[in-house]
Amino acid sequence: MKDLLRLRTSLSETIEQILNEQIKMEAEASAMYLAMSSWCDRNGFDFSAGYFKQQSDEEREHMLRLFKYVSDMGGRAISPSVNNIQVEFDSFRSVFEQALQQEIAVTQSFNRIADKCQKEKDYVTFTFLQWFLKEQIEEEYVARRALELFEVIGEEGTGQYEIDKRVPKIKYENEYEG
Repeated sequence: MKDLLRLRTSLSETIEQILNEQIKMEAEASAMYLAMSSWCDRNGFDFSAGYFKQQSDEEREHMLRLFKYVSDMGGRAISPSVNNIQVEFDSFRSVFEQALQQEIAVTQSFNRIADKCQKEKDYVTFTFLQWFLKEQIEEEYVARRALELFEVIGEEGTGQYEIDKRVPKIKYENEYEG
């Protein structure tokens, strides 16, 4: 019976498993960003709260995109459970440090999946992943620039307020203008 079910999908068991792991990672990222939004809101960082809420929505969208792909390919997409999400943070800056660490981890995960797809000659999934790989360029850029605001502006006086105001305005331009 297992062999018959495997014929329904062009995804290997390995690729299906790592895509489901990525679905879980995206769900956890969405929950983490929502917790960051809540922390920022409770601590008076309204602009950053809105930014992290938007990030949470984007991560959920990424999860759903992966879920749909696995399902569309005849695989078994698994709705993940999400537990033990951090809700307290040491400081305003630490929220952004963790956000950058999360984005770097997601990029590394997508790179591992792409590498596995090439090794298994699953070029359909490899092509599907290109959107996510390009998206990660923007995600890391914005997270890095937000964290750099702490160095450029500083946190003294009205610094945190200025940082909070500027975070949602950070945009990634993928065109080189020289």
